[in-house]
Amino acid sequence: MAGQSGDEGGPLYSVVIPAYNAENTLGACLKALAAQSVPRGRFEIIVVDDGSGDRTGDIARIGADLCLRQDNAGPATARNRGAAATKGAIILFTDSDCEPTGDWLMQMTKPFADPEVAGVKGAYLTRQRELAARFAQAEFADRYQLLLKSRYIDMVDTYSAAFRREVFLEANGFDQGFSTANNEDTELSYRLSAQGFKLVFNPRALVYHRHPASFAKYLRTKFWRGYWRMVVYRLFPEKALKDTYTPLVLKAQTAATALALALFPLAALWPGLLAAPLLILAGVLASSLPFAARAFRVDAAVGLVSPLAILARSVVFALGSLYGLARSWR
Repeated sequence: MAGQSGDEGGPLYSVVIPAYNAENTLGACLKALAAQSVPRGRFEIIVVDDGSGDRTGDIARIGADLCLRQDNAGPATARNRGAAATKGAIILFTDSDCEPTGDWLMQMTKPFADPEVAGVKGAYLTRQRELAARFAQAEFADRYQLLLKSRYIDMVDTYSAAFRREVFLEANGFDQGFSTANNEDTELSYRLSAQGFKLVFNPRALVYHRHPASFAKYLRTKFWRGYWRMVVYRLFPEKALKDTYTPLVLKAQTAATALALALFPLAALWPGLLAAPLLILAGVLASSLPFAARAFRVDAAVGLVSPLAILARSVVFALGSLYGLARSWR
């Protein structure tokens, strides 16, 4: 379904989607984009097939204006390649497992009426009923409340992102050293924010997403989030203390848990020290109660599981962070 050109000879907007072995989800993503309230001739869709071994390319060629293929190199490289081929003044990114709502493109581009705005971040929804996915959605909802307190933000996630084309290209896009779908958007956001570009959050720009359906998968994801976040913090150490996206309590939970994990080996040598890491972990549990109470009011099951889920998240995120630090020192 090749796209039409805009009335002025070209699209106003360009949507770039990296896709790797996405035959089960890409079709729904493209169908959702085809149903946008913005006329189809006003935007183009570019899919970059990142070396898939399934029918991703075939599906992309049906629903996108352009399908590019590359050897598997990761989503940062794929997005950059797609962005280089865009014609629109605004480049938007979403993922192959996302389904934008009908007014997503309109809501994502609306803030650019302000000439100072260089980038826009949208928000997640989910239709999933698995407890782990509902817990993950509650985490995002909590972060969105924090973002709303800031006029300008320093985090634009690629599942729902938009940038002025000239800003994105002059910044050389995503750092391709991030070889997996992990924190490459954090690095770019921090970099643009440090250069003085204004980034904003529009909570009405919504995409449906499939969060991890099990806590095992959720915790694996958090481990590698911790690892790659340390890579980013090496470049922007000030963000380890404060940013507009991460609740301070979460940073404190991670740091406290890392300390507790470091103390456990010492407690094996000096049993009298065992009380210290146990008290620290008890404090992490206690610090989770305000989030659990907020979640309980929306979803009782999520609220009940939140303290243990947060403790487990803190442990794996701390382990991933420590692994990232160890790799950096080495």
